[in-house]
Amino acid sequence: METVSLVLILLFVASATGVAARFLPSLPTPLVQVAFGAALAWPAEGIHVSLEPELFLLLFIAPLLYSDARRFPQRELMALRGPILALAFGLVLFTVLGVGYLIHWMLPVISLPIAFALAAVLSPTDAVAVSAISGRLPVPPKLMRVLEGESLMNDASGLVAFKFAVAAALTGAFSLSEVSTSFLFIAFGGLLLGGACAWLFSVVRTRLIDRHGGEQSATQIVLLQLLMPFAVYFLAEHFGMSGILAAVAAGLVVNYTDLKRQDQIQTRLKTRSMWEIIEFVLNSLVFLLLGFQLPDIIGGAFSHSIHDGSQFELLRLCAYVFIITTALMVLRFIWVFGALWTSRLAARIRQRKVQPFPARLMLVTTISGIRGTITLAAALSFPQTMLDGTPFPGRELLVFIATGVILLTLLSGSIGLPLLLKDLDLPPDTRLDEEEARARKRASEAAIRRVEEYRHARVEALTAEHSDTNGAADAGSPAEPMEKDDRILIYAEQSTQLMNLYRERVTIDDTESASKRAEYERKVWRELLQQALQAERAEYYRLRSRNRINDDLLRKLVREVDLSETALIAGQEESGGGHH
Repeated sequence: METVSLVLILLFVASATGVAARFLPSLPTPLVQVAFGAALAWPAEGIHVSLEPELFLLLFIAPLLYSDARRFPQRELMALRGPILALAFGLVLFTVLGVGYLIHWMLPVISLPIAFALAAVLSPTDAVAVSAISGRLPVPPKLMRVLEGESLMNDASGLVAFKFAVAAALTGAFSLSEVSTSFLFIAFGGLLLGGACAWLFSVVRTRLIDRHGGEQSATQIVLLQLLMPFAVYFLAEHFGMSGILAAVAAGLVVNYTDLKRQDQIQTRLKTRSMWEIIEFVLNSLVFLLLGFQLPDIIGGAFSHSIHDGSQFELLRLCAYVFIITTALMVLRFIWVFGALWTSRLAARIRQRKVQPFPARLMLVTTISGIRGTITLAAALSFPQTMLDGTPFPGRELLVFIATGVILLTLLSGSIGLPLLLKDLDLPPDTRLDEEEARARKRASEAAIRRVEEYRHARVEALTAEHSDTNGAADAGSPAEPMEKDDRILIYAEQSTQLMNLYRERVTIDDTESASKRAEYERKVWRELLQQALQAERAEYYRLRSRNRINDDLLRKLVREVDLSETALIAGQEESGGGHH
């Protein structure tokens, strides 16, 4: 019963933080949630939740990364694979070496392998925090894709580096060849296993569920997809592979297979709604759980000594956090600068046009390296004791430093990103707008062709049916309720009206003079249509209040109107008064 009560309280607090964040628009939602969690856990009577790292990765990180990968655009992933992999793997190794040696130099009592382990903990970035902070800011889409792709991949590389560093600290042995071989098995094994499971799911869904269940199986498909990240993570970890990369690969493959599916509208609607709710709940809970850990982490750092029984003062602890955070940003800036310089040099050698990259965007990329909950989960994974039973050296200090870096990067991103992105002068990127216009035109042309083909087919069928009916009528069969010519005329009228609508869409941007009138016509059309839909809904409720229809019919009719109005409003918001 205590567990049930705790879950309900956490869900309620998660919803409350979402509402509170709306009244505090200047503060990012993650910081509000961390503050809520710390406030609820700080008193002696407060909520105390112990965080099990392995369970946390399975229940929170795996589904969130799967969902992020499932939405990640395939084209952008392939086009930006170079920068993404450079940040996700190269920068992680660069960070582990640089920050590891810094920690060992600054705190000699911490052995070099343990320092490397802490640096590995601090290397992964958190796309959830970056998205929450930069969601209302004008971050260039290409840069945002690179940051999201980096966070999808660097969790696994950071955790693998952490695993081997801790093993070296415990055993005192380290083999570069063994580490390299194990890393390849853990990383590529996780990717292959996750991709294979997702592909198998797609085959089963297509050949069994779709063919025999149709739209009635939408709920089952959604439930199977919900279980996917947990299943692939658990399976990969069972065989010693990266469960994080398995979940990412599964999301990418599911996204790829879904792009080839045009049917099952209900499945898509239910899947999208389900993951929107899950993402909101999990994103809220992970930062709340971080806040819940703060009192114990801070208390543990003060109550335990690292050597000779001496305790670390608050200013010294904060100084360590500040120096390490600064080092992380400096190394990230150096890596980004070096990667850009190398890419520009390669472009000049190949005699390709070099795209300008403003210096402010380099700073944005640097500050966007925000650490999050996976860093905390890894820090809490430090063992309690060594192999001989002695306490693990400085564990409380290591966890405190990791937590402090998380909070400081969140704070610096919250302050720095709005300042750097304010009035940022970037050349307009019209490529996506042009692609959308071309896609709408092609879709309208395809619709016109399909309507013409369908009209001809139906006219031929009606003609043949009329001939058969005449023969049956001569034999004494009843006459048709409608004449053939009338039915053909109806198809001609309706198809012509529909094709004219699509022809307007095809030619709407061909002449500038016609576009202004057409834009105003579409605006008036949407206004009138919205008024008509609202009148329909009001009439349905009036009929129900007079018992002219029952509840089931009311829900059905109102749902149709709601979907139509939702599509109308969504079209207005996405186009800003443009295409419909």
